Amino acid sequence: MSHRPRILVIEDDAAIRRAVVDALTVSGFDVDQAGRGDEGLAKALQGQVNLILLDLVLPQGSGWTILKQLRATHATIPVIVLTACGSESERIGGLEAGADDYVVKPFSIKELLARIQAVLRRSPQRPQLLSHFSFQGGRIDFERREVVFDNQERDSLSERESELLLYLAQHSGRALSRDELLQNVWKLTPNGFSTRTIDMHIARLREKLRDVGTESHILLTVRGKGYMLQSNTKQDREP
Repeated sequence: MSHRPRILVIEDDAAIRRAVVDALTVSGFDVDQAGRGDEGLAKALQGQVNLILLDLVLPQGSGWTILKQLRATHATIPVIVLTACGSESERIGGLEAGADDYVVKPFSIKELLARIQAVLRRSPQRPQLLSHFSFQGGRIDFERREVVFDNQERDSLSERESELLLYLAQHSGRALSRDELLQNVWKLTPNGFSTRTIDMHIARLREKLRDVGTESHILLTVRGKGYMLQSNTKQDREP
């Protein structure tokens, strides 16, 4: 994937879509586009974008459906909604559904570019695709779902353990709350659910990482914040 931010434009009006795509390209972005809801959803769920410009009224699927599915599976991808309806109720509905910003048609390209830059600055970095994650004494192989130590000993991971480690690895160096892990790994709304299961999974993972003893140095507990995966060497990302 290019080092330049990649934006997906999902807009059924060909003239608007073409103008936006041309302006983004000239401004230094990599751009993909879709004119139908089903096509846009397929491209959005691939996750290979840094930001999505999303029209709400689309043929073959609605923008609301795309936004809902994105927030269930790709929670950190920023979305700016493009719409001809500027009513307060719809703007509030879009933001509550997970949109990061709202632009009402007709809009100026200059304003749109400014909003894109603002959203990219304040949004969390999109998680990188990882095939491996290195730590002191070994590495995690996400493709094989196993921990491989420097002495070539191996320990297998369950699907859930691998998903949890992957999310931690994608955000290595940042403390992740139990609520965030519950929402993005277990796909559950934190309200009303116990986070004890996360603590139990962390304990098992520490055993598999051989990160047990008086003080962990790989899978850290950050007091009052949550858990953080610590890397000592550069991890390998998918191209």
